Formats: sequence, structure tokens, C-alpha cells
Amino acid sequence: MPVQVSDYSWQQTKAAVFISVPLRGVCVRDADVFCTENYLKVNFSPFLFEVFLYAPIDDENSKAKIGNDTIVFTLYKKEVAMWENLSVSADKEMMQRIREKSILQAQERAKEATEAKAAARREDQKYALNVMMKIEEEERKKIEDMKENERLKATKELEAWKECQRKAEEQKRIQRAEKFCEQGKQIEEERNKLKHKSLTRIAASRNLATKGRNSENIFLEKLKEDSIPAPRSVGSIKINFTPRVFPTALRESQVAEEEEWLHKQAEARRALNTDIPELSDLKEEEKNPEWLKDKGNELFAKENYLAAINAYNLAIRLNNKIPLLYLNRAACHLKLKNLHKAIEDSSKALELLTPPVPDNANGRMKAYIRRGTAFCQLELYIEGLQDYEAALKIDPSNKIVQNDAEKIRKIIQGTELKS
Repeated sequence: MPVQVSDYSWQQTKAAVFISVPLRGVCVRDADVFCTENYLKVNFSPFLFEVFLYAPIDDENSKAKIGNDTIVFTLYKKEVAMWENLSVSADKEMMQRIREKSILQAQERAKEATEAKAAARREDQKYALNVMMKIEEEERKKIEDMKENERLKATKELEAWKECQRKAEEQKRIQRAEKFCEQGKQIEEERNKLKHKSLTRIAASRNLATKGRNSENIFLEKLKEDSIPAPRSVGSIKINFTPRVFPTALRESQVAEEEEWLHKQAEARRALNTDIPELSDLKEEEKNPEWLKDKGNELFAKENYLAAINAYNLAIRLNNKIPLLYLNRAACHLKLKNLHKAIEDSSKALELLTPPVPDNANGRMKAYIRRGTAFCQLELYIEGLQDYEAALKIDPSNKIVQNDAEKIRKIIQGTELKS
């Protein structure tokens, strides 16, 4: 026959009930605690403590602490109110019904937990199977690519051999043609010698008759040359335009900051790190940070945020000076609720988007909004409001940002009033 424990004590607040049950020699290993929203029982042989609670409690969040020959219960009320008594007055039949109902609730909850674990295990197995299938597909594709590369290599070698054979045949044909041409030239030279001898004899007989006429012709040609005017001197007109990269007028622009921004962009494009072991299996186009950024954007549009983060990670390893990579990765972390990482990436993007010029204004505004969103989801509303106000300084006419900033102000004011 169990010994009922009656020398317990209890206290309460509007939100919680604290019960202290003295049990001599009680320990965690031997004590059996059963709790539902309306019923609490402790069985520590030969002692038995049970109470039929006055109002429902949150049994999932309630706690029990065992030690120093005492069990201390902290029970959180479902409704904020003060109880008149700890237990409800009931007869034996009603107590039995409450016990049976509590046992059924516990069994149903245990069944739901078991089903949830089974479903989670099935999802894990499904995910592992998909990963294995993806790995096998990648291995198969790699083997096919190796076969294709070997085939292309053999084809190129065959084409190179054919080209060498063709060039050799062409060289022989050219040599034969040159030989025939030389023989024809020798025959033509002999004919020209014979013709020259005959022409020389004819010219000697006509030389005396034409000498007078030649002198007259030379005099006329000289007069014609003297009458032609000299050409005019060459001139050139040089026109210089102000070189401008930004669309704003020179008088309205911050020249020093814009030049610094252009210099940083050029350095970022040159700062490519290809000495990474993982790059050995990639194609040339896949080693380009811009290509990886576009790939990450496509995956983000398909809501495949983890794959998009992997693409941005590899692009950042190749070149860690491109602010858009950090900005886009921050958007992925926001979708996955990796709020601290979203704040880090947004801050890194803001470091790289300096000095502030019109060309990077849109990127700076996005970085402030994403960091402010992450702060607000962490309930750091003051820091979030500061980032939203910084975004409004860049684009004061943005209605969406204005409305979000106003909502954050109302949340902050409501928090201050409650405190």
C-alpha cells in the first residue's frame, strides 16, 4: 500500500505554480514522474504523490528538479490568473476519469512523437538516397567527360597528322612547280638575249635621227613641271573631350571618390585566386567568379538556396573583392534564417562598397536593408531601424522602405511602453 505524501508546499504567481514535495532518499533514477495539463503524479516507492490541478498547465514547458530529498516542480499556467486552490475538489469517480484521460493524452502524444520521428527518419533516408544518386550521377558524368576528352584528343591528333601529310604533299607540288618555272625562265632568257641583240642593231641606226627631237621633248617636259603648283601644307585640328565613366556631369560629381571606386573595381577584377585544389576538376568557364555569380543567381531564383550559397562560396574563394557576391549570399542566408551570417555578409559588402558613389548606391541600399532585416528577426529592432534609416538616406522616396521603417518604430515604441 503506497504512502500518500501530504506535507508538500506550493506557491504561485499569475503565470506559474511552484510545488515542493519532500521525499526522503529520492533520486532521478528511481523517481517516476507523470504530468499532463490537469494531472501530476510522482511515484517513489513506497511514497505516492498526486494532485488534480485546479486549471490546465503547459506540461511541455513545465520543469521538475530532483535533489536534496525534495522534488521541486515549476508548472507554467496556460491562462494568466491566480488559482484559488492547487487541486480541484472531485470525487473518486471524477478522479478516475481524470487519470484515464491523462493516460490517453500521454499515449496519443507518445504516438505522435513516434510517428514524427519515423517521418523524420524517412526524410533523412530519402535525402541520403538523393545525395548518393547525385554523387553517382556526377561520377558518371565525370567518366563520360573523360571519355569525350580522350575522343577529342585522338581526333585532334588524327587531324594534325592529316594536316602534316597535306602540307608535305603541297610542299612537293610547289617544288615541282618551281622547277618547271625555272626551266621556263631559262628558255625565256635565251629568247630575250637573241631579241636584244637584234633590237640593239636597229636602235643604233635610229639613234642619230632621234637625238634632236629628244632634246626638244626634254625642254617641254621641264616647262610643264615648272608650271605645276606645290601642294598645300598639311594641318590638323585637335579636339579633347572630358573622359567620363559615370553619367553625372563633372560639376555635380565627386571625382576623387569615383576614381577610387573605379580603381577598386579594377583591382577586384584582377584579384583572381586560381590556386585552389578543388578547381582542378572544373571547366575554364566554371573558374570565372562572374559565371559562378550568375549560376548562384539562377539557383536562388529556383529557391535552391543551399546550392546558391555553394556557388557564391566558390566565387568568393576565387575573388574576395567583389561586393555583389557577399550581398547575394546574405540574401540566401536570410531565406535560410542564418541571421548572423546574413549580418556578416551584409557588413562585408558595405566594407567593399566604398567610397559611396552613385554607381554603388543600389548595392549599399540592399546591404543596409538585408542587415536591418536580419537584426529585426533577431529582435534587435534599434539596430535594424538604424540600417533602414541609412537606406532611406540613399533613396528617400522609396515607399516600401519608408513603411518598413515606420513598422519598426511602432514595435520599438510598443516595447518601451510595456517595459
